[in-house]
Amino acid sequence: MQQELYHLKPNVIIGPLVDRWYAWTHLISPATAAMNVVGRHLKIMNSYLQAPQIHAAAVRNPKMLGGPFMDYGGKRVEEVKQLKQDIIKNQANAIEFAQAVTELDKMLKTQAKGYSLEGFYDKVPEILKGYVELVYDLNNNPSYRFFESLLYKSEFYAKSSQSIALWMTNNDERPFCLSTPQLDDPEVVHLDIAFDHPGIDVLSRMKREAGSIDEVAELLGVQPKDRELFDTFFTKKEHPKYEKYTGSKARMRYLGHACILIETKDVSILVDPLISYYGYESSVEHFSDFDLPDVIDYVLITHNHQDHIVFETLLPLRHKIRHLIVPATNSGALQDPSLKLCFENIGFKNVLEIDELQEIKFENCTVTGLPFTGEHSDLNIRAKICFHVAINKFSFLFVADSRVMEPRLYKHVQRIIGDVDVLFLGMECDGAPLSWLYGPLLTEDMPRDNDQSRRLAGSDFEKGMHLIDIFHPKEAYVYAMGQEPWLEFISSIRYAADSKPIMQSNMLVEECAKRNIITERLFGEKELLYDYEMMLLS
Repeated sequence: MQQELYHLKPNVIIGPLVDRWYAWTHLISPATAAMNVVGRHLKIMNSYLQAPQIHAAAVRNPKMLGGPFMDYGGKRVEEVKQLKQDIIKNQANAIEFAQAVTELDKMLKTQAKGYSLEGFYDKVPEILKGYVELVYDLNNNPSYRFFESLLYKSEFYAKSSQSIALWMTNNDERPFCLSTPQLDDPEVVHLDIAFDHPGIDVLSRMKREAGSIDEVAELLGVQPKDRELFDTFFTKKEHPKYEKYTGSKARMRYLGHACILIETKDVSILVDPLISYYGYESSVEHFSDFDLPDVIDYVLITHNHQDHIVFETLLPLRHKIRHLIVPATNSGALQDPSLKLCFENIGFKNVLEIDELQEIKFENCTVTGLPFTGEHSDLNIRAKICFHVAINKFSFLFVADSRVMEPRLYKHVQRIIGDVDVLFLGMECDGAPLSWLYGPLLTEDMPRDNDQSRRLAGSDFEKGMHLIDIFHPKEAYVYAMGQEPWLEFISSIRYAADSKPIMQSNMLVEECAKRNIITERLFGEKELLYDYEMMLLS
């Protein structure tokens, strides 16, 4: 008897978790994961267990949006306590690793005075021996670097802590992802599988290609108690088919935040994928994953922040991505984990690194990596890149959240690549302080005034106009603002009319309009067609 075939419903979320916390890159790389277990997860859980009502009050305060406050209304204390105990047990290696990093850092700061570091290798904490190299910078400041590839092959890569949560969503309301773990819920199926599990690809394909529920349930290891709920995630109804773009122009689609899809009849390029789900009423018109090609030739990643690398989007797309291009780094610095290693260890194939002024050519396209400055709180981070995408002579420049610290840098770049036709720049120019994202990696508290001065901020009006003046674009679009409602649980951004990023970007849009530059602050969705010979058609 022939099996009945079903499609995965369009609003089913395939949510990656680590220790039941929302997965992002710093929870994959073993060193940053260890520091986040101790410096973020355990710290937040301890705080909640001590004063759950303070957390409940803080979550209700719009001024505290994005703070380290668990969103369970002061309830579910026993479940949080159990999760904490489970993490302490299961992540014992990571906790010891984080403690050893703090010990190593303190030892080097207090004892290394510019003389040879060779004698200090015996003083390295036992658990770190063989995984670190001790170094000075040119000013005799001592530090260390990890052999990150070795850590992925060690007991410190906690692959068993990875899992997938499946549920159906009907709105964009979700707790802030960095502060609230995902406890058991009667409407959620939890799968104890790692992110490289082939069943994720099989399940994801079922949105477009009907398959057997029994077979995918067996492959994913769905428990009998979850089978009834799991079956509700599927439908016999076929979803809209994607019509491959076959036009003679280049089609640009804005899918929200920093996600841009460039298509020609020959190639598709997707930048910083973050896709909203389809299938529920929304106040904002937007494209969904049904508007993506069946095969995505190249995915470009600009930098290692949780609103630009979204595993919730990327894992379901993995089966259709031919090449993933990420910024190159092999620094071994704690704050600068390798994206290539990260993606390869969670099941992505054909991961390519690109460095500054390096080119990758295919079909009639050339992708060039360009310098990315700012937005990283002055930390020495190499895993960041801007992208220049040229289709024949027509060019797009994606500067993401770059903050133009020194305009002459981009004047040097312009002499090499020339002017651009379309510029995309981020202007979230307030930015959270360093500790908001990188705090768990610090081994000692940073003075508040220092912390507040070092922001995760993009360009303001003045700095954005440097790019306009240097690259002379025919069109300029402000993006990566985190305004769309499906971004709030990741970005924690909620603007008012007088918010600095809104006012600064308004100024840029108005100034560009005075110069007859087509300009807009993007929101929701946008589609434009360009010919390869640099003439805007529609």
